[in-house]
Amino acid sequence: MTATRMTTSPPDEQQAERTVDLAIGGMTCASCSSRVERKLNKLDGVQASVNLATEKAHVTYPTALSVADLVKVVEQTGYTASELRAGRRAGSGEGLAETETGAQAGSGPAYAIDQVMSRASLRTRLEIALPLTVFVVVMAMVPAAHHLLGGVRPWAELVLTIPVAIWAAWPFHRSAVINARHKASTMDTLVSIGVTAAFLWSVVATFAGSTGHMYYEVAAVVTTFLLAGRVAEHRARTAGRSALTSLLELGAKDVAVQRIDPQTRVTREVRVPIEELQVGDQFVVRPGEKVATDGIVVDGSSALDRSVVTGESIPVDVTPGDEVTGATTNAHGRLIVRATRVGSETTLASITRLVEAAQTGKAPVQRLADRISAVFVPVVLVIAALTFAGWLVAGQGAAAALSAAVSVLVVACPCALGLATPTALLVGTGRGAELGVLIKGPEILESTRRIDTVVLDKTGTVTTGKATLVDVTPSGRLTPTAALQAAASVEAGSEHPVAQAIVRAAQQRDIELRPIADFTNLPGMGARATIKGTEVTVGKASLFDVVPGDLEGLDRVGTTVHVGWGGVAYAALTVADEVRPTSPASLEALRDLGLRTMLLTGDNKRTARQVAEEVGINPADVIAEVLPSDKHEAIARLQREGRVVAMVGDGVNDAAALAQADLGLAMGSGTDVAIDSADIVLVRPEIGAVADAIGLSRRTLAIVKQNLAWAFGYNVVAIPLAVLGLLDPMVSGAAMALSSVLVVTNSLRLKAFGRART
Repeated sequence: MTATRMTTSPPDEQQAERTVDLAIGGMTCASCSSRVERKLNKLDGVQASVNLATEKAHVTYPTALSVADLVKVVEQTGYTASELRAGRRAGSGEGLAETETGAQAGSGPAYAIDQVMSRASLRTRLEIALPLTVFVVVMAMVPAAHHLLGGVRPWAELVLTIPVAIWAAWPFHRSAVINARHKASTMDTLVSIGVTAAFLWSVVATFAGSTGHMYYEVAAVVTTFLLAGRVAEHRARTAGRSALTSLLELGAKDVAVQRIDPQTRVTREVRVPIEELQVGDQFVVRPGEKVATDGIVVDGSSALDRSVVTGESIPVDVTPGDEVTGATTNAHGRLIVRATRVGSETTLASITRLVEAAQTGKAPVQRLADRISAVFVPVVLVIAALTFAGWLVAGQGAAAALSAAVSVLVVACPCALGLATPTALLVGTGRGAELGVLIKGPEILESTRRIDTVVLDKTGTVTTGKATLVDVTPSGRLTPTAALQAAASVEAGSEHPVAQAIVRAAQQRDIELRPIADFTNLPGMGARATIKGTEVTVGKASLFDVVPGDLEGLDRVGTTVHVGWGGVAYAALTVADEVRPTSPASLEALRDLGLRTMLLTGDNKRTARQVAEEVGINPADVIAEVLPSDKHEAIARLQREGRVVAMVGDGVNDAAALAQADLGLAMGSGTDVAIDSADIVLVRPEIGAVADAIGLSRRTLAIVKQNLAWAFGYNVVAIPLAVLGLLDPMVSGAAMALSSVLVVTNSLRLKAFGRART
């Protein structure tokens, strides 16, 4: 078993730039996130992306600035900011984080907004506002109540509306006032003005003894609808974060470490917090327990349930020497594991970082929405003022003019615009993590839409990558054992699957490997090293001046390499690699997506075509005997032919091709270089994950476009209707509250995205 290897290098203190993730508090709509992003980007050398759904900012800044400088700018804009340290996450709506300066976040007006806008605060206000609003609506709308209460009715409505319009609506009023101090306006500005206007108009009319219609029910209903909408939005956004939350909570909390007593020299188990585990420590994993961290099995055998990390449903057997991944579950048997990576270097930590990075970024389709949101609220305020004036000029009464203006203020909703893309990304990337698919950034969604061809590296991708030695054919007086010993000694210095298969075969036969010197890797050809003063070559026949006739044209299925010295090949070794059992069905799933599938390999044509036949790839779509440097050119050639290419690989020799492709997908079991070069990392080591990655990316992009179409369409239709007086303020309030909830709920449909059949 091979554990997923993903690393993220720590920031270099000497680099000209640094990055930080900030938890941003107090944001209530897209106008807020746009303001924060705009203010941060005004700093020299700063590049910031602020995400409303995750309530986070990802900031790249020069070393001349500090995190404290960034926090100060955000707070001067009217919001809270705190550095997100390892293990913390933004968007909980509860609790506070600490800034780099060590100052505890929890004071000042911006932090007050954060608290009153928390889900708990909004829910409490809703629970009190709802029954009061029901009574106000009954008194305002039911004729029997008019008759029963008579002249007392306006005063009764006033008493019941005061706690709703003032206390329950306080989060909106507080936010509006603080933003006004910073010469800014947000969605809360519109809500606050609309509720206040309706309430104050009614109060004046009540004290003046007016017998006309009051607007107490408007102030109460709008407040209650918006509170309900915010609570529902909080709940839905929390559900969208569930996958990332689960990732953060997957790891073991403590571990049984083997310690040697310094006095008795007896090894005993000591249970310690996971934070105290160090590289090199040996720890015990009992049946049913989670593997504490990435490591190598040193004793015992069992099966591990890796579904929480890779999405694989079938447990994988492990024995001594196998790599294991932290957070996987031991099904049976007792294992002793030596820790190889701990803390932020583990597979689970790397997966979490990739998911968080994808959720924080912005897709290109979001840019237009951001530009509109930045000017949306001021424009709506102007439209509302013109509506009020226009109705008065048209000879309508002040009450009718006020009703139309309040409807404009209340119905407008930039929140849906701001949430359209990030909520879909939040849920989509989270679902991807559950399926063993890590999408590195939102811009990748656009790439997947255009893909028409998928090129698959054979070894470790279509096949298992665990090749086995099937034949050793010596020439002359050289014995098979001597040939294998020479070849394995040289190949011990290589990471290539063929080399590893030869070394394993020698070890299984208890053949002692010879010490080597001057090892040289020959990419795509083989390897060379010196054994006892003799330069030994292992690789393709073309590396030798002489290949004896009995070693030429061997009818072997698999990859054949030769071993020799002095320019003469003295033996041929054949290694075969098994096709993954799931590959045929997985490739069919790719074809169902309308994709052309191709096989790319450095192996000989006969072997490549046999593998292609097994998995259902057209022989004409096989590119064989390709050197690593030519893999890059093979992708470029397909692109010149007009194909939009996705490349799937796992080795060092795939890195250039992955980078050249329009979309690069790396097997998470592959090398770090390949993973760094790819756009999508497939933690689940099977081709079905490729179909999942492309299918999920396309589905996420479709949801984004649906959300944006709704958000734009809603405002384009609703605001003119409100201007014309065709929308009652209460209906406007309900529509506005539901618009954001609809966008988030639509995004949540991605949680139901299913795995490709394999």
